[in-house]
Order: sequence, then structure tokens, then C-alpha cells
Amino acid sequence: MPHSADIATRLAQRHPYDALSEPARAEIAREMQPVAFSAGDQIFAAGAPLAGLYLIERGSVEITDALGETVSLLGPGNSFGERGLQRDGCAVANATVREDASLLLLHASAFTRAMEEHSGFAAFFTRGRAAEPRRVSPAEQPVSELMTADPVTITAEASIQAAAEAMRTRRISALPVVEQGALKGILTVHDLTNRMLAAGLDGSAPVANIMTRTVRTLPPEALGLDALQMMAEGRHAHVPMTRAGRLLGILSQTDLVHSQSVSANMIVSQIVRAGSAQEMVPAVAKIPELLASLTGAGTRHQIATRLIADVADAATRRLLALAEETLGLPPCPYLWLACGSQGRKEQTGLSDQDNCLILSDSAQPQDMPYFAALSRFVCDGLNTVGYVYCPGDMMATAERWCQPRAVWQGYFAKWIAEPGPEAQMLASVMFDLRPIGGDATLWEGLHAETLEAARGNSIFVSHMVSNALKHTPPLGLFRGFALEKKGAHRNTVDLKHAGVVPVTDLARIYALQGADPSVNTRARIAAAMEAGRTCWTPTI
Repeated sequence: MPHSADIATRLAQRHPYDALSEPARAEIAREMQPVAFSAGDQIFAAGAPLAGLYLIERGSVEITDALGETVSLLGPGNSFGERGLQRDGCAVANATVREDASLLLLHASAFTRAMEEHSGFAAFFTRGRAAEPRRVSPAEQPVSELMTADPVTITAEASIQAAAEAMRTRRISALPVVEQGALKGILTVHDLTNRMLAAGLDGSAPVANIMTRTVRTLPPEALGLDALQMMAEGRHAHVPMTRAGRLLGILSQTDLVHSQSVSANMIVSQIVRAGSAQEMVPAVAKIPELLASLTGAGTRHQIATRLIADVADAATRRLLALAEETLGLPPCPYLWLACGSQGRKEQTGLSDQDNCLILSDSAQPQDMPYFAALSRFVCDGLNTVGYVYCPGDMMATAERWCQPRAVWQGYFAKWIAEPGPEAQMLASVMFDLRPIGGDATLWEGLHAETLEAARGNSIFVSHMVSNALKHTPPLGLFRGFALEKKGAHRNTVDLKHAGVVPVTDLARIYALQGADPSVNTRARIAAAMEAGRTCWTPTI
């Protein structure tokens, strides 16, 4: 059995022990007990009392969650058990030996003393653990938790004066107009000013004369960020919550006051008020600052990327509106779609643009110059604000990607029937399409039809799987990272192509196999898990 002095010497080569004073390190070494396990041995199981903290000196140990799914595979130098010791002293996962292992066991009582007496030791084993639960921002919460339930309402037959008195008494700025529980409209202070006072109407006139009848609503399961986006783009301060037309509550901007959320909301608000692409530049330039704020606040990744993508969506829609103001109304219905990270709502900053146009089958040859001009206007505008041109020309400005619906139908049919290398590449991009502006019905039927065709063609799915496997995790033979061997990024890891892309490809295949219409990677994996199409249980 190794002497404690030998253990102390070895600990001096491991962090955080190397940062301790020699007496402190020697004290911990005296408390450590060498233990050995054979491959297949279970060191502990989830829920069982923990003997202490384990430090691997030789061999490997697999950590699995309560469902038996692998969380990590640990090798020499890694410790485990600290999470359970800092909670109730019971294991939060399973630990099983994969290769014969020699470990050092620091008993629970000694671990607790070390945590109390040595700040550096404590800081290491609490890294990544917040001192208190992270406060969830309004943007991440369901609107059902934010809205005012049972709001004050009024009927369409009530007098305008009665409505104004109710708003003054309750100190509110909007009244939903309801008939037998069904939402018929909304009356705001803006309506009182613009439609009553400015028009010189008498206060005895019914509310129906001045209320806003077309009201955008959200279901209670929508997120706060959905309400933020709707408020910003619609330039209104209230969103009613309904289900099957019945009013459940109302959400106002004051309900959503939160620094990081409002900053995203403010960026979108500046965009929708811009009169040109150049006027959007200062707003879009704030994205890095917004991303830093979201990350610093511990915002969940799926919320942060949605907020960033919402900015790109708002810029695109505003440019489409400006294009129509400049060029006139379109000669036939059209739909602008985004693909890539914007399409999946997974943007983490400014990136190149990937987009296309689907036109109604009623489009005539003489209509094409209009859509060529619209595409150029929007793509040039996106480039101006910071979303640079796609180096692969995957943009609506390319004639190939600005076509009637029937042509797109032919594209997808050919890619599925003849899955060559180019078809696989294009299908990977185009299966991430998401409508941004225009007539969404041009995509709905086509999308569902294409997914069914893809799912029914096992050869196509197999080719997509083969294509996805070209991107592999950057792992070497000896549990190290496989680094780039040449080029400007030699000795580094390509986190996009070796980390993100394999997961994105895998999720896309799950979606194809299940004809799942989701385009977001997290949503695709969650849907596949729920449907039992995968036994993988990632942390998402």
C-alpha cells in the first residue's frame, strides 16, 4: 500500500491539490485510501450513500444517469462523487469500472473538512455550480405564468365613457372586449385617443365603434419571448392569451420588464421602425453585446439562440416590407424562407445568409423580374446589416432558388429519388427551411409531402446517414482530442464541424425517419426521444 508521502507527491501533479500548501496536501494525502476495482465492478449506484470522493489514477470509469444512459467516461486524473457529497451525501449517478482501475478515495468527512478549510479546493469542486438557483427570465417562462389571469373586461355594447372610467379606476391601459367568454377585440388608450377624441365621438357611443377588432393572440403555453417578438413587430403593448377563442388572460409589456429580454425586444423594435437597411445597422450591431448578456446571465442555450434568430427574422421581414414599398405589391403570392442556423433558430451571432423564395404556381415569366429585384433588395440589405452573402450562393438571388412551388416540388422529389452527393448536400440544407415572410401555405403542404416521401425511401435515408457520418467527433485513440493537423487552425479543434454538425445531422435524420416537421435540432431530438425513435438521452 502506498505511503501517504507517495500519495502527496502524486497529488502535487493534480489540480486542485497542486495549489494547496504542502502541509495541507500532506493532510489530505493521509486521509486518502487506495482502492482497486476490476472491469465490470459497480463502485456505487444512484441513490446509494457515498463513501467519499474518488480520484482515478489508472483505468477508466463510466458514469451513467439514473436511466442507465452514459454521461461521461472518465480516465486518469478525473474525480467523481463530489456532486452527491455536496447535496445529501448520496450518489446522483451510477459509477461502473470499464477498465481495471486504481483509485484514491478521500472519505466523505475529510472531503467536507477540505471544502471548509481550503477555498481553492472548494472553488474547484463547486465550479459550474451556481451559489443559488438561476433566476429564470420572463423570456424563458410560459406566458401562463406571466399573464394577468381573469383580467378586467368590457362588452362591445358598453359605452366608451364606462370603459374609460374602468381603465382609470383600475389603472390599466387596455380592456379586452368579451362576449360570453369569447374575445371580440381590445380597447386601448391609443384607441380612445385616436378613434374617439380625434374623431370627436360622444362618450355614450358603444365600445364597438372604436375597439380594435383584429387582435393577435397567443396560447398560454407560448413563451415570454414569443410575446416579446409579437409586441415588437406589431408595435402594440398588450397580447391576449386565448384557447379556442376564449380569453384566458392578458400580458402587457410591463409584465415582461427584464433587462436582457427588453434589450432583445429593443433591438427588434429598432429594426421594425427602420426606414432602410442602413438604419438597421446600429441595432443589429448590438447582437454580440446581447449574446454576452444572455450568456453571462446563464440563459438556456435554446432561449438565447431563439432570441438571436428572432433578430435576423425581424430584419428579413422588415426588408421584405421595404422591398414591397419600393417595388410595389407582388404580382403573385410568395414565401421567403431561411435555412441553416437561422432556419433552425440556432444562431449564436452574425453569420452568412442562407435563404430562398417559393413562388405561387400562378407566377408567370413576366413576374420573374419583380422577384429577382425583391431578392436582390433583401439579400443586399441583409449583407449591409451584417448577414453577409452566402459564399455558396445559397440565396434567393440565385435563379435556381427563386422558383414556383411546382419546381421546388420537383427538386425535393429528385433529391429523394436520386440521392447523389450533391442531392445529399442540398437536401441537408433544404430540410432545415423555415418560413420567414409571405404566404406560409406555399410551404406547409410541400413540407409535409416531402417528409413523407423521404421517410418512405429507405435508400435516401441511408444515404443521408452515410453523409452524416462523414463528420465525426474529434476523439483520438487514447481518449484525447484529435486536432487539426495542418492549415491556419493547426492544433485546434473545429467545434462546428467536429462538434455541432454531427449532432445537427443526427437530429435531421431522426426528423426524416419520423416525418417530424420540426427544424430546430433540440426539438427534433426531443420529438425522436418521445416517439421512441432513439435510445440516446442527451442533456438538452
